[in-house]
Amino acid sequence: MAEKLRLMAVHAHPDDESSKGAATMARYVAEKHEVMVVTLTGGERGSILNPAMDRPDVLENMSELRRAEMAEAARILGIQHRWLGYVDSGLPEGDPLPPLPEGCFALVPTEEAAEKLVAVVREFRPHVIVTYDENGGYPHPDHIKCHEVSVAAFEAAGDPERFPSAGEPWTPLKLYYSHGFSRQRLQAMHDAMEARGLESPYGEWLEKWDKDRGDNADRVTSRVECGEYFHIRDDALRAHATQIDPNSRWFAVPLDLQREVWPFEEYELARSLVDTTLPEDDLFAGINEKVTA
Repeated sequence: MAEKLRLMAVHAHPDDESSKGAATMARYVAEKHEVMVVTLTGGERGSILNPAMDRPDVLENMSELRRAEMAEAARILGIQHRWLGYVDSGLPEGDPLPPLPEGCFALVPTEEAAEKLVAVVREFRPHVIVTYDENGGYPHPDHIKCHEVSVAAFEAAGDPERFPSAGEPWTPLKLYYSHGFSRQRLQAMHDAMEARGLESPYGEWLEKWDKDRGDNADRVTSRVECGEYFHIRDDALRAHATQIDPNSRWFAVPLDLQREVWPFEEYELARSLVDTTLPEDDLFAGINEKVTA
């Protein structure tokens, strides 16, 4: 029997865990591994993106509602969950951009937040950590800070001289990045929808894609097959009712088509302390050999 392993996914806001890597986590939970999501902020400044929830009573209780939504998503995914306790920075808009709100997560010193995350890492002892790339998946200040804090914590957690009051050192063995939307994936879904005579939700998006922007698919090293768990991912997404419109394009592509065309979630292996061969089909590749040696 394979060793029971542990994966930690570090996210900026509640709902990020359900839109990025949720089916992967559901697969590993089904395979009896342990999975924990650490959410760095409460998502207090998130906009209400579901018209049905755009009500004064929802806005007044946004913080409590987002915590309840996160608890339900965690239940659906079967994962453990921790809050790191920082305040959402919001997404600044305008030209020039306004200053970030005082006391928000994006303004917290990276070292301070890294120490808090290291304490959770040393408690849970993950073999694998997943977070965003250096662009944050998209340039939200909290996502970029999440990347910086996660990388700092990955590098510090096993060092007994770093943060000695944060628990016994633990060295995670692999660090992965998740990226933003892949043009390659959107194009494949778009083409499959049109081939079936269905209206694609991605046509305008693809037409406006900046050709100089490149594609995150070029950085992918690891594809985890998890189509069997897409319905769990979607249920977890719907649990975040303030953020996810059930009639949006998140759910416009039939699950059977997704499973046929793109039945996996994708990652970039950023650090590894174990031997592995790329491309991978398992975030735990190479780890069983290390922990059982």
